[in-house]
Amino acid sequence: MWEQAVLEMAAMAEFSSVRSVAEVPEGDDAKHVFHHRMFLEPQEEKRNLKALMVKRAKETCSCTPAKVKDCVFSLFPILQWLPKYKLKECLLGDLMSGVIVGVLLVPQSIAYSLLAGQEPIYGLYTSFFAGIIYSLFGTSRHISVGIFGALCLMVGQVVDREVQRAGYDLEAATVSAHTDTVTQVNTTIVPLNQTSQILLCDKTCYAIKVGATMTFIAGVYQVAMGFFQVGFVSVYLSDSLLSGFVTGASFTILTSQAKYLLGLDIPRSSGVGSIITTWINIFRNIHKTNICDLITSFLCFLVLIPTKELNERFKSRLKAPIPVELAVVVAATLASHLGKLRETYGSSIAGEIPTGFLPPRPPEWNLIPNVALDAIPIAIIGFAITVSLSEMFAKKHGYTVRANQEMYAIGFCNIIPSFFHCFTTSAALAKTLVKESTGCRTQISGIVTSLLILIVLLVIAPLFYSLQKCVLAVITIVNLRGALRKFKDLPKMWHLSRVDTIIWIVTMASSALISTEIGLLVGVCFSMLCVIFRTQKPEAPLLGWVAESETYESLSAYKNLQTKPGVMVFRFEAPLYYINKECFKSTLYKQTGVNPAQVKAAKKKAAKRMLRHKEMGSGGNQTGISLELVSEPLGFHTIVIDCCAVQFLDTAGIRTLKEVCKDYKEIDVQVLLAQCNPSVRSSLIRGEFFKEGEDHLLFHSVHQAVDFALGVQEHSGTSASKN
Repeated sequence: MWEQAVLEMAAMAEFSSVRSVAEVPEGDDAKHVFHHRMFLEPQEEKRNLKALMVKRAKETCSCTPAKVKDCVFSLFPILQWLPKYKLKECLLGDLMSGVIVGVLLVPQSIAYSLLAGQEPIYGLYTSFFAGIIYSLFGTSRHISVGIFGALCLMVGQVVDREVQRAGYDLEAATVSAHTDTVTQVNTTIVPLNQTSQILLCDKTCYAIKVGATMTFIAGVYQVAMGFFQVGFVSVYLSDSLLSGFVTGASFTILTSQAKYLLGLDIPRSSGVGSIITTWINIFRNIHKTNICDLITSFLCFLVLIPTKELNERFKSRLKAPIPVELAVVVAATLASHLGKLRETYGSSIAGEIPTGFLPPRPPEWNLIPNVALDAIPIAIIGFAITVSLSEMFAKKHGYTVRANQEMYAIGFCNIIPSFFHCFTTSAALAKTLVKESTGCRTQISGIVTSLLILIVLLVIAPLFYSLQKCVLAVITIVNLRGALRKFKDLPKMWHLSRVDTIIWIVTMASSALISTEIGLLVGVCFSMLCVIFRTQKPEAPLLGWVAESETYESLSAYKNLQTKPGVMVFRFEAPLYYINKECFKSTLYKQTGVNPAQVKAAKKKAAKRMLRHKEMGSGGNQTGISLELVSEPLGFHTIVIDCCAVQFLDTAGIRTLKEVCKDYKEIDVQVLLAQCNPSVRSSLIRGEFFKEGEDHLLFHSVHQAVDFALGVQEHSGTSASKN
């Protein structure tokens, strides 16, 4: 009877005009609500893949003057904004921000060089080239590209590993690599160029070879990602993951700099668990602490931390932050030189910093197989941080950036400088905030910063000869305050999203306790597993009707919702695919309180019992009871599945829906689908979900499906009463 009523309703709906309101047939007193079927004409199918590829190939390979011009202007954004540069409005702000960032960047470049396992001069080279190259290729007006602590740490770990593999003593005395006559530290001999001349290369020379080669490979990866337009890779690095990674790397950075604070001469640990190994070595050698370095570190902390706090607290009142780092470097250099701290107390100093530039040199091609894998996380982290900062400041100031062009920009910031003895760069949040707050308008400020570093390279650099390494370590550690303060945000993060908080903690702990590279991989895998777990066991509530509306909402979330008699509305808030198909079925059975398989089994069991009683000639009382058990009503006649949150279906999902509809149909319960998106509808049609003539049972709203179910039930009841 139910199937007959449905067919009658469908036939009447086919002949009905454009109506979805109640209609009263002649001769009937009762009103029947008919299903108004919407006719949506699909768009024409797109061309086949071959035709599309041919068209794209023609467009790509065609060469016209206008296209060449657009390509050049796209690759070099400076050609677009520089001719329109407004001197009166922008120049003063750009000059001020460029000078201030340059003053802050000089001591940080020297300090972060130690973190990357390089001599101070190479940090200055890196900062100089990064600012100029990004201004040519970048689309952001505000970010500051240069040395970033987490990347320096990752570079330094690879450098130490390769230096040790090459047979160099990690703590051997180093000599500047720019001299033609190099003091022999060991017997390792490597070619410095492609000529037949063979020169000795000490540890410092080999370290920058490793760093520059890895920087080159990371840049190639980034440019390749831009060329193939795979910027979506950064989507897998969520904000909580990046924040946890940077905080975990900060612990490793702090640990690596602790030996300089104490003036200890211990090897730098690398690999899994390096942070634990380093602290064990520190405590084993704590009795060898250099008192002079310890006192200097303590005094620098006393000056730097309070002044940095004042800069942050009164940044709205200060026109420019107090350049306390530069003041500390100058004062510490003078004190070390005048007090002869190296000769008297054995303090470790920066050593000779040459002026000018070393001649360019290509990467060491033989090292590429050794560092190619290590360059992958460096490339991804550098790109992700640069793009996220670019988009953040572009949104704040009302302009747009191009993610793929940013990938080109940061890639060239690594490829080109790698020929000039530089290591990996990316955008840095702290310097970008300073740059923005001091009036930056365009990347002219980055060029000003590079010119200031150039003056240091040509004139001032040798004056830092007596600067103690413990001062540089203090500067590095003090700049970790922002990352370490993330622990204060954990309660707020937990309140907003517990999953994001767990991702942060897992990434932070694995980056700190295992290693930075493995920590990043663990964070990515864990965050993807969290997404899978969310879809594996999603929310799946029953819905109720909001009075005087066509809206249905969760019964478990809201009060005063009404339910329609005989109709249950179920919403599954996730894609339906092979991972969660069993969860879908079990949750549906639990929410409706009816498992079709159990109902069918109970009916079969009751039917067998009736047959057995008849054969045995038992009394009619128990037979009547068994008949009641078989025909016991379920409490509902229709299930409406709200598919608005189902983004897609796979073959397992389609098969699951078929099974659910078939199983409920066998116990006289109709299953209707509502609010399916075009992708889900297409999947259902391709999967032959509907039998011929049944596609009208796909509804565009839950309210429409419920009205149809009630109308069918009322119509079937009327037909039964007539018969």
